[in-house]
Amino acid sequence: MNNEHIRQQLQGSPQLKRLLDWLIMNQRDARPRWYVRLLAPLYQQRGRGSKIYRSVRMDTPPYRRFSIGGKSVVESYSCINNAVGDVVIGDHTRIGLHNTIIGPVTIGNHVNLAQGITVTALNHNFSDARKRIDQQGVSTAAVIISDDVWIGAKAVVLPGVTIGRHSVIAAGAVVTKDVPPYSVAAGVPARIIKHLTPIT
Repeated sequence: MNNEHIRQQLQGSPQLKRLLDWLIMNQRDARPRWYVRLLAPLYQQRGRGSKIYRSVRMDTPPYRRFSIGGKSVVESYSCINNAVGDVVIGDHTRIGLHNTIIGPVTIGNHVNLAQGITVTALNHNFSDARKRIDQQGVSTAAVIISDDVWIGAKAVVLPGVTIGRHSVIAAGAVVTKDVPPYSVAAGVPARIIKHLTPIT
């Protein structure tokens, strides 16, 4: 039985869903409870030669997918969160110091994320001014970072963005729209400043 089938069954039983959510997630801390984190090596998928430093905050409950490919690394003081969507990291990819990744996010092979980057597929809903923002739930739009991408320090990649193959995102950029393959994007909001020509 796959996770998607289980999620569909739980939609028909909101009381059971609330109970399971309470058992798995610490509601105050918005992270898996300590006993769930102890079991993480049993349900996370880690490729051969991959490394996740001990200081990384792994908010990866078992009802969503987390996988990291071979010879990839998540460096110190980063946070990986798949509570609202899968996080999939390819082979030979480096997630730098102090990065935050909130799913659903797919990161390809041979990707380099520098320091202090936020990649988030999550938004808080806020359109109903009669309700507090924390009463309006969240929405997600998947982020895709293709193979062979370099993202500079302190960049922000927002929900729904796809970054094409062999693209570069400048340090400090805020990416709100898709970046085509073989492009360099910079600025707030990010815009394409250069096109790269593939060598044939």
